[in-house]
Amino acid sequence: VQLHLVPVSAPYFQDAELLITADCVPFAYADYHRDFLAGKAVVIGCPKLDDNGAYLTKLTELFRVSGIKGITVLRMEVPCCGGIVMVARQALAASGKDIPMREVTISIRGEVVSG
Repeated sequence: VQLHLVPVSAPYFQDAELLITADCVPFAYADYHRDFLAGKAVVIGCPKLDDNGAYLTKLTELFRVSGIKGITVLRMEVPCCGGIVMVARQALAASGKDIPMREVTISIRGEVVSG
């Protein structure tokens, strides 16, 4: 499920709801699987430690070819996590697709603070 490892042509992305999750979220938010993952295709990544240029390329192509129906970007409240939202927005714009996207922010105490 690492964003840099998944092929954009993977069948589980076809006509799916996509959950883009920052790496730290599942460890901070105890009910991650129940509240966010159920019924969605998931990719995870860290905008601070990974190559955001590669993320932009991968997500742009994924949005272009997969028929994604909706996107949820799940991030932590820490500043470095804002990069995952920025890359998702840029990729969506570059893809030319009109896919609904929402952002959900998790606090360092493991609570939903927005979204």
